[in-house]
Amino acid sequence: MRKGFTIEDIKKSAVAKINTHLFQEINKVPKKGKYGATKMEVEGIVFDSKKEANRYKELLMLRKAGVIGLLELQVPFELNEGGSHSLKYIADFVYVDRLTGEKITEDVKGFRTEVYKKKKRLMKKVYGINIKEI
Repeated sequence: MRKGFTIEDIKKSAVAKINTHLFQEINKVPKKGKYGATKMEVEGIVFDSKKEANRYKELLMLRKAGVIGLLELQVPFELNEGGSHSLKYIADFVYVDRLTGEKITEDVKGFRTEVYKKKKRLMKKVYGINIKEI
């Protein structure tokens, strides 16, 4: 003797026929970010915006062509080393330009916040890095 119901029993019931919406797959609507950007996925990686995802695709092509190397995503930099509070900047992309050997730090920006501007100045002061904005 079986106790209880299975999900299959419920799906075959008269109640299920009345409430078909309860058994349909939910279509995920991409969430918009704080500044109106739509998240986008490329090769299993979720990016904060379409612009950032498209830049990643461009960088993948440049890497495949041998123009850049050592492509890294979401690279953290500590801007207040040894301080009482941690202040981090997370670069969207860091890679090496194979022609010059220069290490490039990129940030894809739709909107430059005051916090970002401060972190950009600190990156220059602490690490000597000029952030390339896309």
